[in-house]
Amino acid sequence: MLIATNNRGHAVKRPSKPAIGTMLANLRRGDHLILERQDEDREGDWYIQVLFRDNNTYQLEYRDGVAAEHYQTLTASQDKARQALLDWAAGKPDWQDGFMWNNIGAMFAAPIIEATDRPTP
Repeated sequence: MLIATNNRGHAVKRPSKPAIGTMLANLRRGDHLILERQDEDREGDWYIQVLFRDNNTYQLEYRDGVAAEHYQTLTASQDKARQALLDWAAGKPDWQDGFMWNNIGAMFAAPIIEATDRPTP
């Protein structure tokens, strides 16, 4: 099931295209919108989110199940951000096209703890 949530806690289950567009258009600077795909048969986190930044750009991020598959891009176009959200929600295979995505998964990886030969006191 698809769920759209904004930073004010407003959540819409199975949002329509117009609902997603309205939620995006209503973002104020510093606000965000998350579209999350929840499926009991699928492990991990599957979502796309957009942050309307203070400089009037849209920061898009998506995660494909695991932290290592977390990507980010920026656009000044609300239309491009809306189309990415709608295409992702529809499961279109080429929804990422038209953006330069950076893998930021390392920012979310669990820290590596090295074992030592000595017990801690």
